[in-house]
Amino acid sequence: MREILIDAVTQAVRDLCIDANTRLPEDHLSALRRALDEEESPLGREVIERLLENAEVAREECIAFCQDTGYAVFFVEVGTEVRFVRGEIAEAIDEGVRRGYEDGYLRKSIVRSPVERTNTGDNTPAIVYYDLVPGDGLKITMLVKGAGCDNMSALKMLTPAEGVPAMKRFVVETIEKAGPNASPPLTVGVGIGGPFEKAAQLAKKALTRTSGEPNPDPELAQLERDLLEEINATGIGPAGYGGKVTALAVHVESFPTHIAAFPVAVNLDCHSHRTSSVEL
Repeated sequence: MREILIDAVTQAVRDLCIDANTRLPEDHLSALRRALDEEESPLGREVIERLLENAEVAREECIAFCQDTGYAVFFVEVGTEVRFVRGEIAEAIDEGVRRGYEDGYLRKSIVRSPVERTNTGDNTPAIVYYDLVPGDGLKITMLVKGAGCDNMSALKMLTPAEGVPAMKRFVVETIEKAGPNASPPLTVGVGIGGPFEKAAQLAKKALTRTSGEPNPDPELAQLERDLLEEINATGIGPAGYGGKVTALAVHVESFPTHIAAFPVAVNLDCHSHRTSSVEL
């Protein structure tokens, strides 16, 4: 059994909050550079150039890439041979968010409820998904999720008879309805399978994958390529100004489901694609 001090978790989360908000992942920057080469629209090219310039300034000055520093979403892989010492992991993550958003001068965006809309003042509670995995490791992945793109996300319970063609139509229609409101060029997470809530979780987790990294399942990888092509054929383009690059990547995740079900969830991430991981 390996022991991990809870203070180490708090410090790691604090650093992740600042890092994810100020340093866009290199794989995402590479995707933006490829998009700049592919985009033919002058306005679209200008948008991508400004995004790359903004990313450089954010990294150099350690300031937020986007003013919407969003929900603090975490995917936590906990080894079954890990024991936390001197505290609880949920409390440690929330404390790390408090410190990170304060020390990084990041906007606190979370209100107590959709009805009683008093700001919590420290961007907590964090949104945390736990997975138990073999071994004695601990991996924490943060996704900073702004409201503009999250508000454009959608879920639909299809029937097996409607199948993959209906799923593809739903994904593309979701992008078309979002238009410029999700701040393209997008990273598109798609979750299929499971019951209702599992599809949504899969779609969100899909956003943490390396940009453009294909699903190891060949059928799903082909589906990702097909969806990316269809989404970019919409012509929405960077910032909705028109162009060839509406999405940089589509990531599909799948899970077993009921014989009578075909759930599909689409979770959009805007051009401010902010994710970072640490292993303890």
